[in-house]
Amino acid sequence: MSPCLHATTCSPTSPRSPSIPGRGSAATTRGSPRRAPPRLSIARVPSTGRACGGSSSSGSTTSATSSSPARPCARSRLISRTSTSPCSPAPAAPRRPPCCRGSTTFEPCRALWQDLGRLAFDPARERELIATLRRGEYDLALILTSFSQTPHPAALACALAGIPMRVGESRERGRALTLALPHADDGLHQCERNLQLVERLGVPVVDRRLEIRLPRPAWSAAQARLAAHGVAGDYLVWNPFASCAARTYDPLRHALAARALAEYADLRLVVCGAARDRERARELLPLLGPRGLDLVGETDLPEFAALLAGARLVLTNNTAALHLADALAVPQLVTYAGTDRDSQWRPRTSPHRLLRRPTACTPCYRFACPTGHECLALAPAEVLAAGLSLLAETAVRT
Repeated sequence: MSPCLHATTCSPTSPRSPSIPGRGSAATTRGSPRRAPPRLSIARVPSTGRACGGSSSSGSTTSATSSSPARPCARSRLISRTSTSPCSPAPAAPRRPPCCRGSTTFEPCRALWQDLGRLAFDPARERELIATLRRGEYDLALILTSFSQTPHPAALACALAGIPMRVGESRERGRALTLALPHADDGLHQCERNLQLVERLGVPVVDRRLEIRLPRPAWSAAQARLAAHGVAGDYLVWNPFASCAARTYDPLRHALAARALAEYADLRLVVCGAARDRERARELLPLLGPRGLDLVGETDLPEFAALLAGARLVLTNNTAALHLADALAVPQLVTYAGTDRDSQWRPRTSPHRLLRRPTACTPCYRFACPTGHECLALAPAEVLAAGLSLLAETAVRT
């Protein structure tokens, strides 16, 4: 996977912000031209095996999207002028938060150090990444990492691109970072990890929530698609698959729970997922009965987010749908595998239930489970009961 490099021209508003040297700048005096704001490159290094921008269809089976833990940092008080985002291959994402508006996007890029050996040896690719950063003439690189990542490969790329200040959290020693801040606690939520990094630079954060602003065409497309299939009232969204098997609750059990929940609550059941999941999703559709609506692979990422925004309840694993629903404050029922600590990725805003069995191997951080998925040994009746409880809790009182 590539680091998602969000290069934003902005000005910290806090008086405690560190001094950011400009390129050939001097102190501004009265009557002299005002110096342009410093250019800030925000590099988000996605977790190994987690995509940064979503999938080529719904985006529902990737584990981080435009609402990934990198994004809340953009909600801190930075006055944005322009923004550029060379990032991992992805479709157009929902509108960026306020700090990142007015942005443009470079061609997708991949970084060798995050691709688990799948990329061919091609030094020209790495040289182009560095050249892209150099053309931005950035003054500071803010490198955002998860608890398990090192900032140094991304910092080295930024150093080779001539970015004079490079900031990140690090356990290791090295010269790639010009400011290495102490590593935060591993159990900290990834949103909070990145927000705290910004705050430690003296930039105040006034809103800690994730934010997604959906483009109007996405709303229109989602409403038109639902109307074409006769969905006029409330509905459930079921996102059955995650990007790795270890984080996917048994699809047959999940299907039975989803159907029972839709029938008990008298709701339509909209099934979403990535195009690569079409074949295995078709095997589940007969289990859903007449309430089921197959939209797997039919939506792009913004439309998928719009479908989530209109849902009465979202059923999902620990994957992109969790983060999108959290940003949209949509109630969600999450079958949350023991691959990760719940403190690191759980919803922070949306009403939710997290279901999993406690196991000695948690967190395992595996792509495939070698022990029979004991952490997700959940009966459909348990999922149904939790869903009904959450629906009752979030019902509109009249």
